[in-house]
Amino acid sequence: QKKSQTLFMLSGASQVCSKALTSLSLANGLSFPLAVLAKSGKMAPVMLGQLALGNTTYSIRDYIQVSCIIAGTCIVGLSKAKNATSMNSSSPLGVFFIVLSLFMDGLTGGIQKRIKENVNASSQEISAHEFMLNTNTYMMMVAFIVSILKGEILGGIQYCLNNSEMSVLILRFCICSAVGQSFIFYTIANFDPLVCSTVTTTRKVFSVLLSIWYKGHILNHQGWCGIILAVVGVSSEVQHKVHRSVKKEKKKFHKGSPTPKS
Repeated sequence: QKKSQTLFMLSGASQVCSKALTSLSLANGLSFPLAVLAKSGKMAPVMLGQLALGNTTYSIRDYIQVSCIIAGTCIVGLSKAKNATSMNSSSPLGVFFIVLSLFMDGLTGGIQKRIKENVNASSQEISAHEFMLNTNTYMMMVAFIVSILKGEILGGIQYCLNNSEMSVLILRFCICSAVGQSFIFYTIANFDPLVCSTVTTTRKVFSVLLSIWYKGHILNHQGWCGIILAVVGVSSEVQHKVHRSVKKEKKKFHKGSPTPKS
């Protein structure tokens, strides 16, 4: 239990650092399109983090699927960029911070995998909301300590008190975030951090499809190629996981069934 709490603390700290580093990259001259594209490749560092910290192994098919999803999402992002100059105007310091942010994403994925392994080894179960509560508690603690050290907390509170409409927006954001995180942590607790990264990455592609259908936006040929590539990657991953799940169920069934007497 103590070891799991230490891992939850590290997971919370790495997630806060990842978000902070993304904000720092934008504040230090990284173009927004490039930041979006970099975070679209989040699956790669998460996979590396699970290889290094989570004792996970992947097949060649897994690597190809992840590559298709990342490449497809990046192509869609590039097709939506208004001009090439905004992509090339990023500062080296901004790029440095976004690379560190991706490193933290990979660290988080590996730690979350290790938490699940520790829980399974102790023959205990952890629900999605327990996972969410522990992670967010440590995230809040780390953010609170940093804000005190930087002297920003009093200013933030004063700003919210002086702008009541902002407090309402923050409350709405917190409610939406809590509902969304319930699904995210359900995926992490019951499946895998990489599966969660797959979902959060490909939602960008499906958001584009929704905007085309609902708002009548137009996508160029490059964008459609990216969507097809990402959908192929996702479809292959879903089919692979369903096939593996059916195989496991068959094995359990054969183990549980009585052997015929001769």
